Amino acid sequence: MPQTSGVKRLDTAKVVALVQTNIQMAKLLTSRQFLQHAGGVASSAASAATDGGDDNKQADHQADVQRDDLNLTNHFLIAMPAMHDPIFGGTVIYICEHNAKGAMGLVINKPTDMTLSGLFDRIDLKLEIIPDSHPLGKAPVMFGGPVQDDRGFVLHTPTGAYSSSLKVTDQIAFTTSRDILEAVAAGEAPERLLVSIGYAGWGAGQLEREILANGWLTVPADLHVLFDVPLEARFDAAMRLLGIDPYLLSAEAGHA
Repeated sequence: MPQTSGVKRLDTAKVVALVQTNIQMAKLLTSRQFLQHAGGVASSAASAATDGGDDNKQADHQADVQRDDLNLTNHFLIAMPAMHDPIFGGTVIYICEHNAKGAMGLVINKPTDMTLSGLFDRIDLKLEIIPDSHPLGKAPVMFGGPVQDDRGFVLHTPTGAYSSSLKVTDQIAFTTSRDILEAVAAGEAPERLLVSIGYAGWGAGQLEREILANGWLTVPADLHVLFDVPLEARFDAAMRLLGIDPYLLSAEAGHA
């Protein structure tokens, strides 16, 4: 996927310090809140980094204790700039469900080379009312993640009434049944939707450990970023929800 220059030039060291305080600072502290408190906790984070293995064990214990309290449903995960994973590097993921058993979500800024019209051809559905030239038919199908990448998943608003649907919030639903695609083909699509192949999944405690290992930033999700912002701009838009301007941060690289 195309990566913005903000992804490449982000000051990793400064953001890492913020992530390390995210879970340790308070049970339900949001990313926006911990960034506002970053000035007050920076010195504590620096001293903790020198304490060695004991603090690492304590952080792991805190993650286990707080696992039931940390709920990132309806949040964005933003990949840290240091993540060079070919699948998740540079991604923004919308978390549809997070609980003690694990988490699942969809990558929202990594398109495949397939359009919605092309997907419908593959599953023997025809856009009866919406022609192939319509923008909806030309919309890209997203790469949602590596789990069940032979199946389609739809994130949409409003929630609607479909046979297999998870209501994430009062406005957003995650639907896995064919009937939503049939509704789209019949010209009865939800107001806004994102169609993906596959999803991203984590086992119990796995996502919490990845956050503690500085893999992700988190922030409450935003409908506009989720459905309306151009794909190539979603990473920077999600960062700005945290109050971070990637270009301003990059100018500070190499400075204490």
